[in-house]
Amino acid sequence: MSEKTTRDHIVEAADQLFYRHGYEHTSFSDIADVVQISRGNFYYHFRTKDEILDAVIDARLANTRKMLERWEIEGKHPADRIRSFIHILIANRADIKRFGCPVGTLCTELAKLNHASQREANKLFALFRTWLRRQFTLLGHEADADALAMHLLARSQGVATLASAFHDEKFIKQEVKQMCDWLSSCTERAARKAHDEHSAGERVRR
Repeated sequence: MSEKTTRDHIVEAADQLFYRHGYEHTSFSDIADVVQISRGNFYYHFRTKDEILDAVIDARLANTRKMLERWEIEGKHPADRIRSFIHILIANRADIKRFGCPVGTLCTELAKLNHASQREANKLFALFRTWLRRQFTLLGHEADADALAMHLLARSQGVATLASAFHDEKFIKQEVKQMCDWLSSCTERAARKAHDEHSAGERVRR
């Protein structure tokens, strides 16, 4: 495995600073201080902060795709994969309480700034939406798969926002349990529908 380059370190540092302090309130100097490189070396890799932002978004998209691919491999059933998405709130609860959702906060800030990279950042949500829609389709909810995907995305964003506002870890755990219960009910409804359709088909064949 190749070692990380200076450019990789710059992007990683910028990613964390944009998340914790916001894109607008992070300067070149802030990033250079974290990476501990000279301004000259810094400008060799990036000429503007917008270039760094684009690199950060590209890195987040790549990391999100890898995560979704991993969930595909590890989850034997669509419900298991969707549950992996829900449990992000638990795995990242410490950061979420302090800074909110990294995707939501970035997209919201860029929208307020009417930034040119807003559309590219929104692809992060689109990745989750498309992936969740596919899982709900496999679960047996083809007709309303996109609506269910959007509902879960909206619910998780709301939880992240309120958890950050109130710094309430108990709230996160409570909401994650409710989302998992909701997912179980979706799974049961799909199973009943499949059973009923199979039984109807059997009666027709007889």
